[in-house]
Amino acid sequence: VQLQASGGGLVQSGGSLRLSCAASGVLFLSIREMGWYRQAPGKQRELVTTITSSGTTNTADSVKGRLTISRGDTKNTVILQMDSLKPEDTGVYYCWAQTSPNTYWGQGTQVTVSS
Repeated sequence: VQLQASGGGLVQSGGSLRLSCAASGVLFLSIREMGWYRQAPGKQRELVTTITSSGTTNTADSVKGRLTISRGDTKNTVILQMDSLKPEDTGVYYCWAQTSPNTYWGQGTQVTVSS
């Protein structure tokens, strides 16, 4: 299974970015949940938001109302719409997927929010 993430970059505080992640090498129905984690410099990796195959989302309180996950137009794709970005949102964003019983990680994409 491969997770290909794209869409990171540099944006000013209050701006928006859109990340996408596509999973390949796996049957659509075998993915139970997909989403995003992030890691800021010097900090541990943390949950951003995930979405299950039935559409249930799990989102960190720190990003609720600003970062929104949704399914893409094609199967095995998720989108992270990031609005009202803050400098503390800076970090490497990792796409994540869970089948049963395995967990997969993408290579990470850098998001930098300048103040």
